[in-house]
Amino acid sequence: MTLWQILIGVALFAIATAIVYAWGLGKAIDQKSALQRNLMSACGSKVVKHLKKHGHITEKEVAGLIEGMTVGQFWSRNKLKVQNGEKVAPQVIEFLLEQQYIESDGQDTYRLKQ
Repeated sequence: MTLWQILIGVALFAIATAIVYAWGLGKAIDQKSALQRNLMSACGSKVVKHLKKHGHITEKEVAGLIEGMTVGQFWSRNKLKVQNGEKVAPQVIEFLLEQQYIESDGQDTYRLKQ
């Protein structure tokens, strides 16, 4: 091997390392918001599944359904867990209303949007 081949190899390795490092750093910075999005999505899908079987749901029932739910990313040890369903339930309901999965019945109950 010549000196130029070694220098080019070292430079390519340094570039690849920098790219992987930047990708990992970006993932670490975005992790909190990604976990929150994943948690809202997981809670929302659980509520929608319940609505398909039962037809309607109250905020109190949503709190009971999502209590204890945990989400995490496969490459990270960090997890996000719902410890108090009563605090998170209004956020889940708002998320589902914004996404137009559910609609209000008018008296504190919700149903699937048709």
